[in-house]
Amino acid sequence: MSQDNIFREVDEELRSDRMRALWRRFAPYVIGAAVGVVAIVALNEGWSWYHSNNAAASSDELYQAFDLIEGGDLAAATAQLDAVIADGSGSYPVLAEFRKAGVLAQDGDTAAAVAAYDKLANEQSNPRLRELALVLAGTLLVDTGSLADVQARVGTIATEGNPLRNAAREALGLAQYKAGDLAAAQASFEAVINDPLTMSTTRNRMGYYLAQLLAEGAAPTADANSAAEGAATEIDELLTEEAPAAPAEEASAANTTETAPAAQ
Repeated sequence: MSQDNIFREVDEELRSDRMRALWRRFAPYVIGAAVGVVAIVALNEGWSWYHSNNAAASSDELYQAFDLIEGGDLAAATAQLDAVIADGSGSYPVLAEFRKAGVLAQDGDTAAAVAAYDKLANEQSNPRLRELALVLAGTLLVDTGSLADVQARVGTIATEGNPLRNAAREALGLAQYKAGDLAAAQASFEAVINDPLTMSTTRNRMGYYLAQLLAEGAAPTADANSAAEGAATEIDELLTEEAPAAPAEEASAANTTETAPAAQ
């Protein structure tokens, strides 16, 4: 064996010894870090699985409540919604609270429903959910509250740029009409009609309102006249479609009268 080979083997042996020494020194830290990463991944996956399972269970419970509502069993539906509110996960408790307020209104307890919507509006951090609760409360108060009650809830929502502006304007307009302020109600309804994003069904409904306002003496405007004419045309079409068909004319008089006796 040459001298170079001997030095090379000694050098390799020394490098191996140093690597083993380093490994013995740092192995516990490397292994501990690896175990920590595996544990974190396992915990994350376990939490995701647990959360997904809980969310799926909450979804099933909420839809069971919807089925009970559709079947008319409001007491059982309320109990089911309470269970979701108490033990549900994700956003399902909030959805259940909204639906429970709707059940209260459906059951005729408007005051409790309005209180539930007001509570949701005060507790929600999401501004859209807060505004939705206010619009729903304001809509209920059109019949049972005052103009001030409705305005306090939807007044700031019935503005340009708000996604719920037209629902708020409609509730506000109806409250203004109920309070006898025809000019303000007309302005609210026309604002909905002039919104380019208004759906055709909503636009037609505003036309019915404006036709009623004009019939009661509101000042006619181009928008009001156009909307009222459109609503009148649609009503005529609906009445024409629903009118019973005229009886068919008899084919001949011989089918409705007795045949004359032959001459003797």
